[in-house]
Amino acid sequence: MVLHPQARAAIERALAEPSVCAPGFDIAAARAESRRLAAQEPREPVAEVRDLDADGVPCRLYVPIRPVPGLVLHLHGGGFVLNDVDVHDAAARRLALRSGLAVLSVDYRRPPEHRFPAAPDDVDTVLRWLERAGDEHGLAVPTYAHGDSAGGNLALVAALRHPGRLAGLALTYPFLDPGASFDSYRTAADGFDPREAAWYWEQYAASPADLTDPDLAPLLSDRLGTLPPTLVVTAEHDPLRDEGEHLARVLAEAGVEVTATRYLGMTHGFWRHPDAFDAAEPLTRQLAGFLRGLLP
Repeated sequence: MVLHPQARAAIERALAEPSVCAPGFDIAAARAESRRLAAQEPREPVAEVRDLDADGVPCRLYVPIRPVPGLVLHLHGGGFVLNDVDVHDAAARRLALRSGLAVLSVDYRRPPEHRFPAAPDDVDTVLRWLERAGDEHGLAVPTYAHGDSAGGNLALVAALRHPGRLAGLALTYPFLDPGASFDSYRTAADGFDPREAAWYWEQYAASPADLTDPDLAPLLSDRLGTLPPTLVVTAEHDPLRDEGEHLARVLAEAGVEVTATRYLGMTHGFWRHPDAFDAAEPLTRQLAGFLRGLLP
């Protein structure tokens, strides 16, 4: 396995950043720095951006310039702890524009202030709000879900909690296994230290018992066969690679319509950074094409 030169450069840059495992790591400062950097990213214009209150859960709606009927529920990554709708603003715009679908980005509660199950409960609240109030906001349309990393976990859990509710599911290098039991944690952990993965799970879980709850560790669910058509994307040099590909195999065996793609040479997190990774734009177009292809 050979690292893409752009991935190698990203790893070198990341070495200068504080690790979440470092003593005294400042979560608030890290969140603020992520927002500062995201504010410098170019933002492609969309037809409308609107902040909404989904029964107490803040969300941001992106309407593309030439919309087609359909809504993508976007759940941001960041190990459950970091990032928010502001950090993912540019990515949500790109997904809306490439797909032609409106994107509703969910600002779910994060640990350690709000531990499991606060985040999946917030997604539940948004789905119920869409059922009740979607018409008045022009959102009574087929609903799909996309999430990257921890957001992929939340998107998958939402589909498992609400069988038949979502018309499709797109998961970008989903964060699924708190036990770190797959070989890629030992053979493909370039740029994402497995100790950091463990730290994120420690922040998210409210108790050790949560680590085996299917709403936190969805690979343990007995409902995987209920999923809608699903796309699973992994990166070759990512400790999360094998758990995502394991999910795809389980879904195929359960009869779910599933597509799995591995991006060679890439590391975790590349999707959100088209300025640093040439593969980010093709992935966004793949996500968009997959979701648009599910339209009735």
